[in-house]
Amino acid sequence: MDIMSLIIFLAIGALAGWLAGQILKGRGFGLLGNIIVGIIGAMVGGFVFGLLGITTGGLLGAIVTATIGAVILLYLISIIKRV
Repeated sequence: MDIMSLIIFLAIGALAGWLAGQILKGRGFGLLGNIIVGIIGAMVGGFVFGLLGITTGGLLGAIVTATIGAVILLYLISIIKRV
């Protein structure tokens, strides 16, 4: 992975984490928190989309997949925290 790919990867993670925070909590988690939530969300979203047979491509597809995965992740965390 070259430096430009790494920067894009981290930017997508940060954007997806921030968007998920806006959707569920009304705020972000700071730069590092957004990146972590977005990267884990990308893995969750990729897994869920794979189960559903949904494929995405390109930069926009990566952002959508990571954001949906991050929303699912944050929702599951909120359920666990309530218990």
